[in-house]
Amino acid sequence: MPDSKIDSMLMKLPDETGKGDVMAATSVLQQKANEIRNNSINWQSYLQSQMIGDDDYRFITEFLNSDGTKRDRLLQDQRTQCAKTFLSLLEHISKDQTVQYILTIIDDMLQEDKNRVEIIREYSKKKRENVWSPFLNLLNRPDGFIQNMTSRIIAKLACWSRDPMEGSDLTFYLTWLKDQLQTPGNEYVQTTARCLQMMLRDEKYRLAFAGMGGVSVLANVLSGRINFQIQYQLAFCLWVMTFSPQLVEQMNKHKIIPILGDILNDAVKDKVTRIILAVFRNMIEKPEDASMIKENCVAMVQAKVLKQLSILQQHKFDDEDIMADIEFLNEKLLASIQDLSSFDEYSTEVKSGRLEWSPVHKSERFWRENAPRLIEKNYELLKMLVHLLETSRDTLVLAVASYDIGEFVRHYPRGKSIIEQLGGKQMVMQLLAHEDPNVRYEALLAVQKLMVHNWCVAQDISFD
Repeated sequence: MPDSKIDSMLMKLPDETGKGDVMAATSVLQQKANEIRNNSINWQSYLQSQMIGDDDYRFITEFLNSDGTKRDRLLQDQRTQCAKTFLSLLEHISKDQTVQYILTIIDDMLQEDKNRVEIIREYSKKKRENVWSPFLNLLNRPDGFIQNMTSRIIAKLACWSRDPMEGSDLTFYLTWLKDQLQTPGNEYVQTTARCLQMMLRDEKYRLAFAGMGGVSVLANVLSGRINFQIQYQLAFCLWVMTFSPQLVEQMNKHKIIPILGDILNDAVKDKVTRIILAVFRNMIEKPEDASMIKENCVAMVQAKVLKQLSILQQHKFDDEDIMADIEFLNEKLLASIQDLSSFDEYSTEVKSGRLEWSPVHKSERFWRENAPRLIEKNYELLKMLVHLLETSRDTLVLAVASYDIGEFVRHYPRGKSIIEQLGGKQMVMQLLAHEDPNVRYEALLAVQKLMVHNWCVAQDISFD
């Protein structure tokens, strides 16, 4: 499917940010918005203190006293005044309670009719002013409600307007969303995720977000302790990103498959299961590179997805899409196993960062036949092993990685010098003082292999 058709299809998905959405209605932002709508603002006092003009006063009072057809007619007849009034109110009024109210009614106005974003865009264009500046500035306000209601409005303007968000404005907004996702204890994180769900439906915004490390952020947040609703929303973000094949490679780099595999294994909500299966399906269907498709299949097998699929097949799902995805993935993953070489299995395990004592590690034949392959792609797998030795806190990973380093040295003629150049020897030496006895043992064996030329002779001596 051409990119333009994909984006069109994604943009037509049911809006996840509306008042009618059950989960949106329970979000902190919407709960507070319901309270704010019931507030009474004394616009007369703002007029008397000359903080707003006569025309702004007349418009805002008439707007608030209208709804349905009457409001439609008002906005058609006074498009320019509408934009002028709302932007003027945001500029001249600083009281948090009033700004909260203004933003809420702007958001409601846009939610009632997506085409109303053009009222603000056309006015800014006519005045030769930056449509984004008034709203981006509000993201710096200390009040959380003001920030996040503003963020909703920005997302709607960016996704529903004829003119896309670009340049430094887009960078600022996406960076703000990225930072909010990572803010500990952020009570508005559900709103942040919803704004991302909207933005990432558009390929321009997907690529921009990925270009600033967005995939890494999604991976980190999904790896933490989050509720099922945030799991669903962020998995949805990954799903729309899989429609850009070039981003699938980034997702592999950040271990998205094992992360989602863990969530799938523990999922208790069908919608979480459904969206993760959809991500996995796209990661097999969308890439054009056959080797990447194979790598993704193997990674899913490694992440125990096949086992979970067999469990899911026993469930009775009302959703036909879930059943279709289960059958598709089961067929593809079973087929991939038939063609799976021991090196494919090993390579995928190393790339996942989740080393365990799978049979290949202790296989003499594997190391004899495949040790030279570890230097392929500029020592890719060896660098990953050394990186795991340096960064992993998992004792099993450290023990297996140490063992593999030693086996590579034992079976590859120049292995010792290569490992030293990559910093592997230093990492293994440091593990000799590790608190875990298994890690110390495997590190000691690896050091012995690094220190001697003929391991077989050394082995006879050490166990004499």
